[in-house]
Amino acid sequence: MGLKHSSTSSLFFLILFFLFLSSQVSSQACLKTCGQIPIKYPLGTGSGCGDPRFTRYIKCDPDQQTLTLTTHTGCYPITSVDYAKQTIYITDSSMSTCACTRPSQGFGLDWDAPFSFHDDTVFTLLDCSVDESPVFKPLSNSTGRVSLCDRQSSSICNFLYSNCRAISLINLQESTCCVYVPLDLGPSFEMDLQKLRCSSYSGFYNLGPAQESHPENWNYGIALKYKFNVFDEYPAVCGGCERSNGACGYNTQTSSFVCNCPGGINTTSDCFFLYNSASIVLPWFSREWVMYLLAWVVLWTVMSLP
Repeated sequence: MGLKHSSTSSLFFLILFFLFLSSQVSSQACLKTCGQIPIKYPLGTGSGCGDPRFTRYIKCDPDQQTLTLTTHTGCYPITSVDYAKQTIYITDSSMSTCACTRPSQGFGLDWDAPFSFHDDTVFTLLDCSVDESPVFKPLSNSTGRVSLCDRQSSSICNFLYSNCRAISLINLQESTCCVYVPLDLGPSFEMDLQKLRCSSYSGFYNLGPAQESHPENWNYGIALKYKFNVFDEYPAVCGGCERSNGACGYNTQTSSFVCNCPGGINTTSDCFFLYNSASIVLPWFSREWVMYLLAWVVLWTVMSLP
């Protein structure tokens, strides 16, 4: 009697052990979402996910469920991603808006980052030194004298300094504002406000003519565009992977392409084999299903004991 009770107790704890292991197995290493933002190639949620060129700069915080972009100037929340337009939208907490003005060090992208500034992004430098700031001193080049401030967009400064409550309360002179148009908005661009002798900046995108006089309704933030590769071609193998409910990733040892499928299975093509009728039993051999299957086998054994 005591032996039977001991065997039953051992099997019971063995069941609990298998169920505990199954709860620890991740169904898919590369996540499909981060918070409310869907994750698709070339973005990823960690090492081995997405394009390896992007892994260094974009990460998902699993606890906070926030997607962030990191550069040498700071860490910036990603608010949305337009995969059709290959555009990432970020915010900068040090940026001045109609809600709040604050001093800032500026913003910059690493020289080897796979991003560049979208043409729709407008940078406005605020509270610049009229006497010392280089943005007010025209530069010389082969075509003549070139200013770093867009004089044709001076109305933006007027709206910011007059119609933006948080900025108008400081009583700044409009002459200290500059709609910044640097000569190079490429990947190595950096807006160092200390060198530019400006206290803060504002950035916004998708500014339409009807919104120009209403700065409180502007889309504050920075729009960044990206390319898939030199030829900007979406990898065909990745398309098949995502259509089969997989997540595009890479081998961390060789950087070669892998498709991360549900159940923690990696393939070099797609996940359609999981759903083919000829292979319908294959999902049962993923780690999670093996754990559940073993647990039920043990349970059935216990129930069959005399």
